[in-house]
Amino acid sequence: MSRQESSSQIERPSPVTLADIARLAGVSPVTVSRAINTPRLVKPKTLEAIERVIARTGYVPNLLAGGLASRRTRLVAAIVPSVSSTIFAEAIEGLNAELVAEGYQLLLGLSGYDQKREMELTRAILARRPDGIILTGITHLKETRAMLSGAGLPIVEIWDSTPSPLDTAVGFSHHDVGALVAEYLMAKGYSRYAQIGANDPRAIQRRDGFIKRLSGVAAVELPHIEMNSPSTFSDGRKALSQLLYRGSGSLAVFGSSDVVAHGALTEAIARGCRVPEDVAIVGFGDFDFAPHTYPSLTTVRIDRRMIGTKAARSILRKISGETVEPMIEIDFEIVARQSA
Repeated sequence: MSRQESSSQIERPSPVTLADIARLAGVSPVTVSRAINTPRLVKPKTLEAIERVIARTGYVPNLLAGGLASRRTRLVAAIVPSVSSTIFAEAIEGLNAELVAEGYQLLLGLSGYDQKREMELTRAILARRPDGIILTGITHLKETRAMLSGAGLPIVEIWDSTPSPLDTAVGFSHHDVGALVAEYLMAKGYSRYAQIGANDPRAIQRRDGFIKRLSGVAAVELPHIEMNSPSTFSDGRKALSQLLYRGSGSLAVFGSSDVVAHGALTEAIARGCRVPEDVAIVGFGDFDFAPHTYPSLTTVRIDRRMIGTKAARSILRKISGETVEPMIEIDFEIVARQSA
């Protein structure tokens, strides 16, 4: 085989360019660029025509080239503990929908409730130069804080409230959630109070708020069970079993999540307890199943999707150079059902 024949075999067709798409769609390159980056600014018929040409040609935009010119990658990164829990999944959906509508993509990292893993993810993500980063919670290792400070990127912390965020925070006070649940149960006059909770920082804040509000009124019982985050249905059953074994009298229980509260509720029914007369149970999160348990589960509702939506809007505004308030509060409320 001659060198000329060998060379001809490895020739590749020229890649499709933005100019090619513009020519085939009958629009300007600027309009194609706008359709890719901010599609909401393009007329629907024009956008549809451009998208048909892109689909037919297999064109993939060179976002790196555009990023080098504008110093933007059109990527926003988010680090969350888990996607298996409804409580984070809906926030991610809200976050992603808002970013995609503005021509951004979401780069997702899972920390598994591990601060060291969060630090490792932060290092890997910052090396990819996202336009902004979203973190879960306000508790981070000093190494993570140093990296974020040195990166000079817009930062939004979600799912928590603080007077001193790294940049901007979107969330609520978990301590106040615990206090609200304590007040709700105190008004019903139970003789014993208990909290069943996981060991992540936000669950601990809810527990502490619950205990503090009951201080001077009643001691809060805690089961002697190791509960790692995320706590499980089984954790709830075991914890309530232990609490019932300890003593008698009407018992009011606050679970750190609807999942663990559901487990406690199931255990109470299995043992023949009257709910809410003998045992009252309040969860956290208002998961989809909460209205359908037996009895239906009283819980704390937070607009999970709104957390993601507001986080996305905040970081997009910051990327654009706008000033954003440092703390954006999300409302919460008790949804009273049959369990308490």
